[in-house]
Amino acid sequence: MNRSRLLAISFDCYGTLIDWEAGIVPVIRNILAKHGHLLSDASILELYAEFEAEAESGSYRTYREVLECVVASFAHKFDFDAGKSEQRSLHESIPNWRPFADTVEALHQLQKTYKLVIISNIDDSLFADTRKHLEVDFDAVITAEQARSYKPSLNNFQLALTTMGITSDQLLHAAQSVYHDVVPAKSLGIATAWVNRRSARPGVGAVIRSTASEDDTKPDLTVPDLASLVKALSV
Repeated sequence: MNRSRLLAISFDCYGTLIDWEAGIVPVIRNILAKHGHLLSDASILELYAEFEAEAESGSYRTYREVLECVVASFAHKFDFDAGKSEQRSLHESIPNWRPFADTVEALHQLQKTYKLVIISNIDDSLFADTRKHLEVDFDAVITAEQARSYKPSLNNFQLALTTMGITSDQLLHAAQSVYHDVVPAKSLGIATAWVNRRSARPGVGAVIRSTASEDDTKPDLTVPDLASLVKALSV
């Protein structure tokens, strides 16, 4: 990674800037509990990752629809009928998902030097609710709704480069998911920072494990949080 070439930093949002585990787990736990099932946080996240990946495969559907499919998949696996309100509960909870404690300050610090970009598997309107919590003006926001595809599709990253009018060596992509973010970004020559946040599933979080080779999954930087990313880039 040539830091002197970097003009912008792009971020995955949910899991990287926003503590989505704190949003996902209580909602799914409450649904399961209503139907007599109890799972550990790690088990909920592992199943969520599997069901979300399945729902995002194939033809594009909105993230609202993806999350409704996730709830339906939990219901199918544990043999109960999820009501309409239960199916909507995950996406309706997104406006209440909050940033990690270091997110906002880190974004303010990084914005002094770099253009900031969001590349997120989300709907435009759902991110609009989240954006209020992040307290910065992003130079570009690339959603799955705009791209009509979900990461790890290269299309989302290519759209970001085109929108920003920059080349791959001028962008650093920071994200918690190796599968959704590090592997595809690296394949396009984009530098990557793996933000390995603390999780009920250490090193993985609410996403599926990448089956790519060790070379393809190795980021340029590994940090435990965004505060550490700020320090690493200021050295």
